[in-house]
Amino acid sequence: MIRIVIAVGVGCAVTQASNLVTTIFLHRGLTHRALTYRPGISWVFRLIIWISTGMKPREWVAVHRKHHAFTDTAQDPHTPEIHGWRKVLLTNAALYRRAARERETVRKYAKDIRPDAWDRVLFDHALLGLALGIAALIAILGVVPGLVASVVHAVSYLLIGGAVNGPGHRFGRRPYENSATNQQWLAWLSAGEGLHNNHHAAPTSARLALNKGEVDPGWWFIALARSLGQASIRLDHVKLK
Repeated sequence: MIRIVIAVGVGCAVTQASNLVTTIFLHRGLTHRALTYRPGISWVFRLIIWISTGMKPREWVAVHRKHHAFTDTAQDPHTPEIHGWRKVLLTNAALYRRAARERETVRKYAKDIRPDAWDRVLFDHALLGLALGIAALIAILGVVPGLVASVVHAVSYLLIGGAVNGPGHRFGRRPYENSATNQQWLAWLSAGEGLHNNHHAAPTSARLALNKGEVDPGWWFIALARSLGQASIRLDHVKLK
C-alpha cells in the first residue's frame, strides 16, 4: 500500500513538472515569445515534454496561437462556446490533436518553429518518448507502482489542461475584458495557467499574476532562470491588449 501511495505522489510530481515546462517553455516561451532560454535548458525542456507528454512543440504552439487568433469563436480549436465546457475539460487533448493534424494550421501558425535533427531522430516520435517515460517510472518504482504513477500523471495532466481551456473560459473572475477567467486554485495546480484572463489580456507577459493577491508559481522558476543567466525576458513591463 505504501508503494502505491508513493506512486501516486510521484505521478502528481511528474504532472507538476510537465505543467511547469508546458507553461514556461511551450506557452510563454515558444508560443508568445515572452521569454527565451539558453540552448541547453531549452533542450532539457524539449526532452521533458517528449517523455512526459509525447507532444510536438510546434503543433502545440500552432494550436494555441490559433486559439488566440479566434478565441471562443467557431474557429477556436477548443472553445467551450462551441463544444461545451465539460467536453473541453474531458477531451481537450483530442481537440488539440484534431487541430494539430491540419497541416495548414501548423504551417500558418508555427512557421517560425522548424523541425531540426533532434526532432527527426527523437522528439517527433511521440510513442517512443512516452514508452521511455513509462519505462523510467517502472525502473525506478517497480512494474505496478510505475504503471500507477503513469496513469495518475496522464489523467492529472489531461484534466488540468482541460480545466484551463474549458472551465477556464466559463467560471471565475474577469478583471479584464476577455472571455477567459482567473481561478487561483487552478493556477496553483497548473503553474500559473489558471490566471487565464490575465494571460489573454497580456499574452506577451512572462508573468501571469498581474493583480494584488494573485500567485503565479511559474514566474518563480522564470525569475530564477533569469537570475542564473538561463532566460531573457522580452518585456519587463506588462503590455495589455
